[in-house]
Amino acid sequence: MTSHLVSLCVDAHDPLPLARFWAGLLGWEMTDDPRDGITLLPSDDTGFRIRFVASQEQKTGQNQAHFDLTSTSLEDQEQTVARALELGARHIDIGQGPDARHVVLADPEGNEFCVIGPDNQFLADCGFIGALACDGSQETGYFWSKALGWPLVWDQDQETAIRSPHGGPKITWGGPPLMPKTGKERLHFDLAPPASGDQQAEVDRLISLGATRIDIGQGEVDWAVMADPDGHEFCVLPPR
Repeated sequence: MTSHLVSLCVDAHDPLPLARFWAGLLGWEMTDDPRDGITLLPSDDTGFRIRFVASQEQKTGQNQAHFDLTSTSLEDQEQTVARALELGARHIDIGQGPDARHVVLADPEGNEFCVIGPDNQFLADCGFIGALACDGSQETGYFWSKALGWPLVWDQDQETAIRSPHGGPKITWGGPPLMPKTGKERLHFDLAPPASGDQQAEVDRLISLGATRIDIGQGEVDWAVMADPDGHEFCVLPPR
């Protein structure tokens, strides 16, 4: 039995405007989260929600994960960039160079994302969200493949990628060198135990795969805060 990826949780200084930005860009429905914050419900095969929760933590450095949005043509790529800018995004330079075929943008709170060109074969069979591109090692790619039960769809030169058997975006890890960790990360996964399982059993299983329990000052909560082999935080929720 494996964990279920419930949501990608995004820390936000002001969750509502940020949720509105992403709802407008992705075309997803926005709803109140039953626990905290605001949630976007996928309108495609993405398979997980995006949850925005209030946080006063300052963004320090580049996020360890970002979305790669796909394009069907150069015109489609330009239209996505224009729509993002109209909704409140801005162009940023993270060293991509003038010849890059992808466009690097930041949302209204500075979270990076890319609009990929139509000639990208790696994401050719994916939907609008082609990938969640993560900073991470090969070991962490293997960990998440086992944690979620998603097969590896790329494993070369210490770069790894997994994808749900049901489709949706790929989750990728770029291999070394890894970015330095500069504090609590703004994006993390929320997992849930299998329907027939329990939270502690799933926590124990994830520890056996290489995860650790961590304390980020969460206090008395009903979810377990953990870190993957590279130290990236994630949460294991109680059974739903």
